[in-house]
Amino acid sequence: LLQSDFVLLFCFSNADIFLSLSPLHLQVYMLPQIEKSGVAAEIDAAVQLLLKLKVDYKQMTGQDYKAGCPPSENLIVSNNGPAADDCDGEDLVDPWNVSASSTKGVDYDKLIVRFGSSKIDKELLERIEKVSGQRAHHFLRRGIFFSHRDMHQILDAYEKHKSFYLYTGRGPSSEAMHVGHLIPFIFTKWLQDVFDIPLVVQMTDDEKYLWKDLTLEECHRFTVENAKDIIACGFDVNKTFIFSDLDYMGASPQFYRNVVKVQKHVTFNQVKGIFGFTDSDCIGKISFPAIQAAPSFSSSFPQIFGGKKDVPCLIPCAIDQDPYFRMTRDVAPRIGLLKPALLHSTFFPALQGAQTKMSASDPNSSIFLTDTPKQIKNKINKHAFSGGKDTVEEHRKYGGNTEVDVSFLYLTFFLEDDEKLEKIKEDYTSGALLTGELKKILIETLQPMIAQHQERRKQVTDEMVQQFMTPRPLNYKF
Repeated sequence: LLQSDFVLLFCFSNADIFLSLSPLHLQVYMLPQIEKSGVAAEIDAAVQLLLKLKVDYKQMTGQDYKAGCPPSENLIVSNNGPAADDCDGEDLVDPWNVSASSTKGVDYDKLIVRFGSSKIDKELLERIEKVSGQRAHHFLRRGIFFSHRDMHQILDAYEKHKSFYLYTGRGPSSEAMHVGHLIPFIFTKWLQDVFDIPLVVQMTDDEKYLWKDLTLEECHRFTVENAKDIIACGFDVNKTFIFSDLDYMGASPQFYRNVVKVQKHVTFNQVKGIFGFTDSDCIGKISFPAIQAAPSFSSSFPQIFGGKKDVPCLIPCAIDQDPYFRMTRDVAPRIGLLKPALLHSTFFPALQGAQTKMSASDPNSSIFLTDTPKQIKNKINKHAFSGGKDTVEEHRKYGGNTEVDVSFLYLTFFLEDDEKLEKIKEDYTSGALLTGELKKILIETLQPMIAQHQERRKQVTDEMVQQFMTPRPLNYKF
């Protein structure tokens, strides 16, 4: 397919699906009817594989792929730093890797088209406010949660007095979490409060054992430590169940049965295409996506839902997790279960810039929840990428760029006052506010926020963790 320049059209069942392929543009458009068959997953897997091949080609040759133009044998791949803002390259987004071709970060509008999701528009924001009776969270107002699947159906059900439940998760790869890890939990806490609904939190310690150089004991210990940070976000123990895959799957026959059902309906070719697995990957990785899919179904939690199969699920997550749930949504109708709905967030950028997301393995790319006020100050002052000019004179004259300035980007997540944030943006882009002054505002925002989180975490005992992680009924209204 990559050796010719063409556009290829496939039509199934009265144009239920349209696939457009070309060297510079590769997309799949799926209408609801086609998702009921097995065709959607096969095509999605093929599309994702082709996109990955284009990215691999560029990484190996330093050039965008062009049909009929093989790379020179004497090609020297250069590293000239971040790509230019007008670069036409592909962003790489999957559950394990995120890199952008532009210093502004991932092009989320293109990602919506590529993944086939829907943009959270003004109409949906207004409807969320109407149904919940609350002003939309600033993550929604500012486009941090920017994309969705079937959110209107969740709201339709809620308006008919049929509630739903929340599902989110954490991969415990280290003892300490960073501030980027808080984003889905801050938002999920708001959803739980305004809709008064139960929440399940999957701790994928099995995944981290399969992917990382860690022992099972380390992964399970990280689960307990990370659970303390999650509990410190303020979740209601009467409405929240946190579970370790290593513990819960062996103790819940219904959960494991749903895992097996998903496994039966997803082929090896599909997971290779969707997730990029190779023949050298262990079989545990290949089967893991079904484990992440299972909490999407209410029947996986009989102690909470009494065996009901028709309780809708809403999943707030970063958009790099969407491949798991595209697979889940394709399988769900074929095993007689409901498709989960999703709300997708943007990525929390590394201190070094928006081209990558934070990494728990690089202490200087992240502000950790264990950092002291001094560490926070030093990291921001030394490592936070600036959108300001090289000299004070130039900055006063031309102003700074808030689209790439990490200090301003962080404030969009953590400074709740809309008017204050807009004033900071105006002052920085006009040159009235210098980079050092902007960093000072961020430092003064993060230091008390993290100190307060640390204080709440100190109050979380092992007994409290055990209470959250014990399978039990939850308080909910259905």
